[in-house]
Amino acid sequence: MYIIQKRFDFSASHQLSGLPEGHKCARLHGHNYQVIVILGMPFLDDNGMVVDYGELDNIKTYLDENFEHRHINNVVEFNPTAENLARFFYDVFSAMWPMLSGVIVKETEKTEAYFSPAGVIERSTIKPNVQN
Repeated sequence: MYIIQKRFDFSASHQLSGLPEGHKCARLHGHNYQVIVILGMPFLDDNGMVVDYGELDNIKTYLDENFEHRHINNVVEFNPTAENLARFFYDVFSAMWPMLSGVIVKETEKTEAYFSPAGVIERSTIKPNVQN
């Protein structure tokens, strides 16, 4: 299976519900989100690609028009956790790109959630622990 991925960024606020009183994520706060789409195909096109990265610009357009500098709670009708957003974006983007394997949503450099209907997805961002 050939796997590619592309990262898209946007900044937005959200507020999570259902958390204990005083939990920092229950307060209004924002993130510089990274959304990474992962596409897979068992074969390459005539140009030797899964898809030309430039053809994925409709994903950036969607994120810019609907999420950039917005309060996510006003955009979606669910608790906007990274996990729920990963599933939501998968559903939206798989309609555009049927070969979508999964979506990763990063709220920070240290935290990420991913959704893949097939379960565990292959990720080229996983780096082996190599010591010199």
